[in-house]
Amino acid sequence: MLKMRRKDRRLFRLSWRRFMPEGESLGWALALGATLAFSLSTPFARLAIDQGVDPTTMLVLRFGIAIVLLVGTLQLTAPDKLRVNRSGWLIALLAGLENGIGVLCFFWSLTRLDASIATMIFTLNPLLVLGLLALRGEKLTYRHLVRISLGLSGIFLVLGPAGQIDWIGVLLVVITIICIAVELVVIQWYLQPYDSRSVTLYVLSGMSTTIFGYWLWQGAEWNNPGWPAWLYIGLLGVLCTYFAWWAIFTGVRYLGSGQVAMLVPLETLLTIIWSFMLLGERFTLWQYIGTGLILLSTILAIRRLGQGRKRLLLAGTPALVRFLRRRDNDR
Repeated sequence: MLKMRRKDRRLFRLSWRRFMPEGESLGWALALGATLAFSLSTPFARLAIDQGVDPTTMLVLRFGIAIVLLVGTLQLTAPDKLRVNRSGWLIALLAGLENGIGVLCFFWSLTRLDASIATMIFTLNPLLVLGLLALRGEKLTYRHLVRISLGLSGIFLVLGPAGQIDWIGVLLVVITIICIAVELVVIQWYLQPYDSRSVTLYVLSGMSTTIFGYWLWQGAEWNNPGWPAWLYIGLLGVLCTYFAWWAIFTGVRYLGSGQVAMLVPLETLLTIIWSFMLLGERFTLWQYIGTGLILLSTILAIRRLGQGRKRLLLAGTPALVRFLRRRDNDR
């Protein structure tokens, strides 16, 4: 009887594993989860700012919560992942320091722009990634110019032909686009051999360092947020940072950044839906037309990124080979 029960449990575990996602399926599941979490980030942040929370203070609390949770999780489940070799943590930390500037710029832009408008501008990120790939030997064609033209035309319509827009807010989002594009390319080229949990920890640590340094430079002012603001900050820290960044880095590891970028239009669409539902924002007819042009240019850019995925992997091969050689020599 006991043997039969053990056999039944073993068969149950084997049958359950058949339904567990693995490989690319796991990558897509995590990428979709990260997309949903990231799409809530901008509306939640805008809700916290509307409660009177300073954007920098909000980011200090958000990333502080995420790093504490991440370190605690690794300490319990995989303490060896808290340490990586010098080149790995240095590259990840520098990528985080650089993107910390982008995060600050984006959330400060929300004090000047509607969440939906800032999100639509940020959707041009794949076009910049294509531009960075050109620095690695990718040829620019007339199709690339068409994508850029569609994107810029869409931005013109979204921002408003009358020109009634806060251009400082737009500039802050543009800086964000540059920072996140550089970070993703660095991760794709130089951090592929490393565990995604370690990469997440050190990248977030770099971002937190930049944000905390700017908070100190501002004078480290502290005003205790009310309970609604704490709720939004908690969701930002746990769902939109702790889970989302780990999931997206893991997804890039399984799928590559070109495949993960396919979800950018979905994230944009979800963010606009949440902004309409939670913040009461609305678009004009011209802004809807501009949104369509931006999404079209993004989809075309993503298709181009997908076609160049093999070239991206080959471009990252020298770094991978150097890493494997150093690891063998250390042994």
